[in-house]
Amino acid sequence: MLPAHPKDLHAAVIGAGTMGADVAIVLARGGCRVTVVDPSDVTRAKLQPHVLQALTTLGLARRADAVTAVPALADAPWNDVALVVECIPENLALKQALFAQLVKFAPSGAVLTSNSSSFPISVIAQGLDSRQRMLGLHFFMPAHLVPLVEVVRGPDSDPAVADSLCALMRGCGSVPVLVRKDKPGFLANRLQHALAREAFAMIDEGMASPEDVDAAVRFGFGFRFLAAGPVLQRDHAGLDVHCAAAATIYPSLSNALEPALALQDRVSAGQLGMKTGSGFYDWPESRRLAERARYDRLLQEGLHLLAAELPPIDTSF
Repeated sequence: MLPAHPKDLHAAVIGAGTMGADVAIVLARGGCRVTVVDPSDVTRAKLQPHVLQALTTLGLARRADAVTAVPALADAPWNDVALVVECIPENLALKQALFAQLVKFAPSGAVLTSNSSSFPISVIAQGLDSRQRMLGLHFFMPAHLVPLVEVVRGPDSDPAVADSLCALMRGCGSVPVLVRKDKPGFLANRLQHALAREAFAMIDEGMASPEDVDAAVRFGFGFRFLAAGPVLQRDHAGLDVHCAAAATIYPSLSNALEPALALQDRVSAGQLGMKTGSGFYDWPESRRLAERARYDRLLQEGLHLLAAELPPIDTSF
């Protein structure tokens, strides 16, 4: 079981890339002591300035010193680690091999979690005696700006451990949702992919441009999602209205079993989005940097709008 307060917890984050670094910020924000493991000298060197900048924005610069980095599992001070968060590349074999090692390094009572966005924790945990204390802990990029975190129970996961992990995440200022069935994509990504399948199908059909699809979501129903999710929104609008519309619309929605051509063709051409300079949009470096700044700024402003509804962070220490 995890400590009741983050300040009493020592966590190990495996991987200091984009996700691992931001997960370390989330944990340090709550007051955890965090050891990050990453073999890359370059990646480790970037960690501390990134952590300090993010925590300074929150008025918690003093907590940056609680984050340290080491190059290998054997270098981490494992004796009092209570939580491990795996943030290595999305490769099942790599993850399974890592957790087989973690069983040897981490204390027998430590909670072992994976930030995988697709692999069920039950698949990662196959054959391990640590299955009862293994869970999915899925953050959303950027983890320190997007409040949601999914706590995913596998069929062998101890429900009490999952509950204590949810409580810890609230203590770190995140909004945990408990996912009770270990299905691919978990909760939020299944919702996202259901929307994306229809969006890309409409682009394939020539029904709308990528720009108009984005505008329809951002300035239409997506704008309302800041105030109410899809279930609460239906209560606002009236379930009878939604049910009648669903009966008309559902038969024509995409139920494709493969990604849309608009997506497949771009991937085949190496047009992967910002990281390659083009996707559905063109991304010269100046535009990419401007877009990242705009995106992060709006997320920060969204956090301010939702501040009263987010779990409070203990700033007394």
